[in-house]
Amino acid sequence: MTDPEHDTSGLKIIPLGGLGEIGLNMTVFAWGDDIVVVDCGLMFPEPSMLGIDLVIPDISWLKERADQVRAILLTHGHEDHIGALPYVLREINVPLYGSPLTLGFVKEKLKEFDLDDRVELRPVRPRDRVELGPFIVEFIRVAHSIVDGCALALRTPEGVVIHTGDFKLDQTPVDGELTDLATFSRYGEEGVLALLADSTNVEREGYTLSERLVGEAFQDIFPRCPGRIIVAAFSSNIHRVQQVVDAAAACGRKVLLNGRSMLANVQIARELGYLTLPEGVLTDLKEMPRLPANEVCMITTGSQGEPMSALTRIAMDEHKQIRLEEGDTVILSSRFIPGNERTIANLINHLYRRGAEVYHEKVSEVHVSGHASQEELKLLQNLVKPRYFVPVHGEYRHLVKHARLAERVGLPRERCLLAVNGDVIAFSNGEGCIIDHVETGRVFVDGKGVGDVGNVVLKDRKHLSEDGMVVVIIGLNQTTGELIYGPDIVSRGFVFEDESQEYLEEARKVVTDTLAGMTVEALGEWDEVKLEVRRILRRFFNKTIERRPVILPLILEM
Repeated sequence: MTDPEHDTSGLKIIPLGGLGEIGLNMTVFAWGDDIVVVDCGLMFPEPSMLGIDLVIPDISWLKERADQVRAILLTHGHEDHIGALPYVLREINVPLYGSPLTLGFVKEKLKEFDLDDRVELRPVRPRDRVELGPFIVEFIRVAHSIVDGCALALRTPEGVVIHTGDFKLDQTPVDGELTDLATFSRYGEEGVLALLADSTNVEREGYTLSERLVGEAFQDIFPRCPGRIIVAAFSSNIHRVQQVVDAAAACGRKVLLNGRSMLANVQIARELGYLTLPEGVLTDLKEMPRLPANEVCMITTGSQGEPMSALTRIAMDEHKQIRLEEGDTVILSSRFIPGNERTIANLINHLYRRGAEVYHEKVSEVHVSGHASQEELKLLQNLVKPRYFVPVHGEYRHLVKHARLAERVGLPRERCLLAVNGDVIAFSNGEGCIIDHVETGRVFVDGKGVGDVGNVVLKDRKHLSEDGMVVVIIGLNQTTGELIYGPDIVSRGFVFEDESQEYLEEARKVVTDTLAGMTVEALGEWDEVKLEVRRILRRFFNKTIERRPVILPLILEM
């Protein structure tokens, strides 16, 4: 394997996203000239990614081999596993395999991009097997915080590789569908070359609590609420929606849905038989004013305090239809996504200002994780008994700790392959190692632009947000270079102009003196003029008030 880029022998696993971060899950499996891809997820922007809407994996390496890709296999329907599909399928249009609910969510997403009629969706059920060239893939049922989650067993000429997707070992799932430990054990007895396992909750000791406990919490809380109940949850968590509906129906409350994705996902889940609503319990949001407060239960999106979400507008008393009153209850039935803690805290404060009582995961059992904790991870490894272990799906510390956990269970350190995005993990003759690295990264989606905003633009945005901007307008004679107009200085986010006229006048004088000291030839070189104006003002601002605004000289021909 001396030339990994062109070597087609053995099995290669190349993560393009999801290792060293939460989100962007996308992994390539290659044998010879055949490739299958597992998942195709996005990541929501970090606070430093100003103005960015979404982040998707860089698939440049995959695009160069588009004709070799046989399919994309989907483990489940969360955005961090399917969200990048509309962008990737524009470049690589291949069949998609996934469970019915997963593909139902995907189809709805593709409609927004006019791709639903151009992409082949192939539904599979747990224990179904699909043959894709040298790969025979079996879908394995796993419990998670979304219905229809699957792990994958990929049988290759080199051996079996198991990819867990996101999972936990819930012994009392809402729908009764347990993680299929028997199938994992069967593969373990047969022999597994490598296990790629979810690392999200590796820092949590013990076992992850059952989803059914959330329903029990709802059953306890709902009867004690005198006013309206508003439950905020992720629209993809159909089990959570089912439990809210059951608790509401038991209390004689009508259920109202709010949020475009909530309405769409509930409809898809009902059509596919994953969600059961008692007759007459669901009503339109327009009916809320006519219903007594103690007969209302609304399920909405916006649990992360998103600025334009319905829940945030309700909390700010800016919603057209809903006005919180004393006695109303709001339940935030989702985890606090890292980075959103301050935003959610502000949301909770505003809800209390409106007179509502608020329940969230810090004070009540209104949310449980969908990811396996340490004892579950150990159990799965003992069942699968892999020769090699690759931790996936997590920030770098999660990957390191999961590798250490695998060692404690008994796997030798040299067989715990700690990879990052772009690493080429190669297996040949039963031996595995990281042999190379391919270019990968993140592509930013800003509005309709995909990839046209890079780190330089983000750096400029950060600079603007921290130090503001100063525009210097100068009118020069096109022929002689004589100063005819200005310099006029306009600032935004730098100083308050009405109270800083004297200071800005000093800045104008600095520019005027600089221009006066330049030769006619130099004034004719406008790039030179701009550089000199930037240089002199940067020095002036830094020396006088220690600020570093973005300086934009604008020269007018006159």
